[in-house]
Amino acid sequence: MSEARGKLVVISGPSGAGKTSVCRVLKQNPNVEFSVSATTRAMREGEQDGVDYHFLSRDDFQRRLGENQFLEWASYNDNLYGTPRWPMDAALARGKTFLVEIEVDGTRQLRERAIEGLYLFIAPPSIDELRRRLVNRGSNEAEEIEQRVRIAEEEIAAATSDVAGSALYDVIVENAVLEDTIKRVEELLWP
Repeated sequence: MSEARGKLVVISGPSGAGKTSVCRVLKQNPNVEFSVSATTRAMREGEQDGVDYHFLSRDDFQRRLGENQFLEWASYNDNLYGTPRWPMDAALARGKTFLVEIEVDGTRQLRERAIEGLYLFIAPPSIDELRRRLVNRGSNEAEEIEQRVRIAEEEIAAATSDVAGSALYDVIVENAVLEDTIKRVEELLWP
């Protein structure tokens, strides 16, 4: 008897919406494997290859890109970043839930490539609440907070739009209370 095939779960949301907090809890489930991105940037002190990122040379990254080994990828600040396909294929074959936390543009690439999965967008209850959360973090200057708010507005608009006649996300989960949001996401993943 073969093991049931796992499922891909994609989670996106603006900075401050709570997506990372949701993913942190989901990763504690033994049936969940979390995607580790690949990058061409240099490894920073304290980082581990295969844990923080898969650190690749630019040539290796581009070779893998040419071999269709990434689900999605982007160039940022002269470095390449991507979501490797190989860990997902292995996790799904073992019946695991493969969790990917990516930006809206990455989700768009996955949808355009018809990658099957459950696509969730974690949204703040309001832009004012998002701004409050970003201010309370205490790690960003006012100008950067306003830039993140503008990006969030664009991401929320994109999350509710269509790609080739279908919605970009299957479910938009409003994160007013983190514990309730986590419970809702878990119910969506494991009904």
